[in-house]
Amino acid sequence: MVKLLKKTRWFRASAICVIFASALPGCSLLPVEEQELQPPLVKPVQQNIATAEVKRGSIMKQIVGDATFQSDRMEYLYFTESGGTFSGMQVQLGDEVKAGDVLASVETNDLEAEIELRTIDMEKIKISLAQEKADKGPDDPSVRLKMLDLKSAEIRLNVLKEQLRKSRLTATMDGIVTYLDGVKPGDKVSAFKELITISDPSSLKLVYTAGNRADLAGVAVQMEVDVEINGQTYKGKVVQTPLTAPASDDQDIEERNSRSIVIDVPDAPKDAGIGTHAKITIVTERRDDVLIIPRSALQTYLNRDFVQVLEGESRKEVDVEKGIVTSTEVEIRQGLQEGQKVILNY
Repeated sequence: MVKLLKKTRWFRASAICVIFASALPGCSLLPVEEQELQPPLVKPVQQNIATAEVKRGSIMKQIVGDATFQSDRMEYLYFTESGGTFSGMQVQLGDEVKAGDVLASVETNDLEAEIELRTIDMEKIKISLAQEKADKGPDDPSVRLKMLDLKSAEIRLNVLKEQLRKSRLTATMDGIVTYLDGVKPGDKVSAFKELITISDPSSLKLVYTAGNRADLAGVAVQMEVDVEINGQTYKGKVVQTPLTAPASDDQDIEERNSRSIVIDVPDAPKDAGIGTHAKITIVTERRDDVLIIPRSALQTYLNRDFVQVLEGESRKEVDVEKGIVTSTEVEIRQGLQEGQKVILNY
């Protein structure tokens, strides 16, 4: 009876375990193999290719910029000796001056007083010479000595006057002050450094200054220029380029001339004066009925010019010979045909 009871309990316990095992996976007697996850399907990204069609048309290279009316008759004032102490300017920018006006100077200490004293001494010698001539005759040795004293005094006085002249910058013509250097009182001056520019307002030309000389490539004397002033267009002509500019000992002027052109505008409005601005356009090169592509399609590597042509869904590199190149377009002389599609590079 006892054995039968034990067997009954064992069967009940086994049945309960089976029930719990079926209800709870954690009670499973054998490990459950995990299923391998499949990688997600990634949709390929479509590449957007920007293209442009090779077209036939006109292309031109031109210079467009802002120019200013300036006098073509200017005087540049500077000291011819270094080391003087600058005492100050006597004019301001835009002042009208007359020939002979003193515009700036360096310190001279007592030079003017010394000149005055030397002048008085000369007058004394002249009076004494006249008396000697009257008393002793023109051939007396004392008269000869007085004449030598007078000559010596004249030489000393002229030396002092030359020193005074060199200490001042004097207007050499009537005009307007169009440039003043930033030198200040107390500064030491340098020889031949431009300090003041005087311009003749009755003789004006339009001046365009580029960032560098290369920007003026192709510009020549007598080229036509479209000049826009206050919304009105006038015709002008190039009368000076860096190649035809006069030589100058002033480095600043030489540098300025090396990247400037001068334009004559004979019919400019009467109210155009020094400082008046104008927009200029100069066509330096033009070709019609040629193949043209956008500038962004052209690639260059190791002196090789090429483009990528789209043929169906494939790309093909094609070597080309370029002509005129502007900021936005390129003339193609060889390598492409009208209608082909070139890939743009951004």
